[in-house]
Amino acid sequence: MRGYDDPCGIARALGAVGERWALLVVRELMFGPKRYADLRRGLPTMSENVLSQRLRELERTGLVLRRRLGPPSSAWVYELTARGRELEPVLIALAQWGTRMRLDATITSDLSVDALVFALKTTFDAATAGALETTCQLRLGADRFHAQVSDGQFQVARGEVDNAEVTITATPATLQSLVFGDRSLADAEHVGDAAVEGDHQAAEQLLRCFPRTVPFSPAVSP
Repeated sequence: MRGYDDPCGIARALGAVGERWALLVVRELMFGPKRYADLRRGLPTMSENVLSQRLRELERTGLVLRRRLGPPSSAWVYELTARGRELEPVLIALAQWGTRMRLDATITSDLSVDALVFALKTTFDAATAGALETTCQLRLGADRFHAQVSDGQFQVARGEVDNAEVTITATPATLQSLVFGDRSLADAEHVGDAAVEGDHQAAEQLLRCFPRTVPFSPAVSP
């Protein structure tokens, strides 16, 4: 990893996470530990060699650790340390800034599941949520997340929850079209692309809590 020979805190931070792909690896681990294969699935255009290198670097800087899960899995996983999780507000601010940039037309890949869920956290609008109070289970293919809206705050984490008031089952692409596209929940349910269990009204209100941002338009001199 190359440094900047600059004592500024920004330079020191970039020395730890400024290499290409590093912050995207952190994004993929923000909601909980993952196996190497799961990281590959979330970052399909990243080569295995670069992923392995970034993981080693992030371990060396104390942002990521590798550990073995207990029985019955006993699989090796990577997860963020407490220091690594401190990057969450940095990623949120960076995502909010970047979302206002116009999407390059050459980008054809979809958001990874974790990138999609992180986008929900980034774009949640408390004013739109209003008095909404709910707990939601998201079943996105093989991935499970539970989200809670309370007091104008949106919290989300990986895993199942037993007391969800509403459960939304959909593919990640379908959820993306419901939240950031113009697709209605009724249409997705009608053709079998999505299913809602529990409080249907809360589900519809929740899906409206993530307004699309207005792209940044650079000033043009007359």
